[in-house]
Amino acid sequence: MLRSLLFVPGDRPERFARAAASGADAIILDLEDSVALAAKRDAREAVAGWLGERRSCRVLVRINALDGGLAEDDLAAVLSGRPDAIMLPKAEGAASVDGLWAMMGDMAVPVLPIAAETPAGVFALATYRDCADRLAGLTWGAEDLSASIGTIGPREVDGSLAAPFETARSMVLFAAHAAGVEAIETVFPDIADATGLATRAERARRHGFTGMMAIHPAQVGPINQAFTPGEEELARAREIVALFAADPGVGVVQLRGKMVDLPHLRQAQALLARSGDVAAQE
Repeated sequence: MLRSLLFVPGDRPERFARAAASGADAIILDLEDSVALAAKRDAREAVAGWLGERRSCRVLVRINALDGGLAEDDLAAVLSGRPDAIMLPKAEGAASVDGLWAMMGDMAVPVLPIAAETPAGVFALATYRDCADRLAGLTWGAEDLSASIGTIGPREVDGSLAAPFETARSMVLFAAHAAGVEAIETVFPDIADATGLATRAERARRHGFTGMMAIHPAQVGPINQAFTPGEEELARAREIVALFAADPGVGVVQLRGKMVDLPHLRQAQALLARSGDVAAQE
């Protein structure tokens, strides 16, 4: 389960170990937007060198977009280090994943597409279930999508996402679940707003996202907390599974005076499975 994924600029190797020790489930060593063109070569060397060291968490590498002439060099530098996945920006459906997979050849690793950074990417979301076995999840990017369609910004004055971006967010969520892969919420850009981050992360989990990206180590703890089920929630899920296990032929049971049916059972099993709870297998 990927609750938190922490971005680290690929040209800042002094930050790699700190990021890995932050408590994040994965770190994303970035070769794209956070690295200036003149620094790309040094960043590739830094990332490739660090991939050879012992890892305390999963490590993804965000390469440059496939159509920018830089992705091939990124892959040539990092694939021998066997990252856990490649993050693909500006992805536009299964065709982009297939193109990246072909470029990786025998050294292919799972792909985490940033699946809604362009209008074409939004319209291609349904195709990800055709390549689900190659995916590490799906995520999206509000800022790049905003730039792609020429808006002033993706958020309203009160900080909430504007309607077009809420639509894209929801479509990525549905596409991830249709493909049966992790649904990863985009970043919360205000590092100083811990309350806003907690609210956004809790909202994402309520909506069905399974994790969220971070841009600073201080964001990792609140994200992990939001996406970690509490004991009360786990206990209720175990009760639901046990009630149905006690009477396998029934479609509806009662739990403390409330009706619980098969969709509730599936939700409970999924929650326990993500938490590694053996009750989900009963």
